[in-house]
Amino acid sequence: MAKTTKSARKTVEPITRDYTVHMHKYIHKIQFKRRAPRAIREIRKFASKAMLTKDVRIDTTLNRYIWSNGIRNLPRRIRVRMTRKRNEEEDAKEKMYTLVQHIPVESFKGLQTEVVKDE
Repeated sequence: MAKTTKSARKTVEPITRDYTVHMHKYIHKIQFKRRAPRAIREIRKFASKAMLTKDVRIDTTLNRYIWSNGIRNLPRRIRVRMTRKRNEEEDAKEKMYTLVQHIPVESFKGLQTEVVKDE
């Protein structure tokens, strides 16, 4: 028996979520001098997959946090806030983009993905 599939896709709405990204598993076995740039690319890939947008923008505070220990020694985990927003530019290719920001936390114990309510 064949399944019937819906042709209409679910629309993507603006939303904000908090994630914990386990950087250590993405950077394992990566050459030292390529670790921090690779971490930025992996965060972009994670955000693109989680928020279903191709346009991912990394906040400068997150970039500074990743590079804070140098190119080799990255933080093992990073708590980030991913916000899917509407693109206001007229000549934009994508309708939505994702902004990824750093959230400083004391401990990662017991943290889960949370949907943040709009202020």
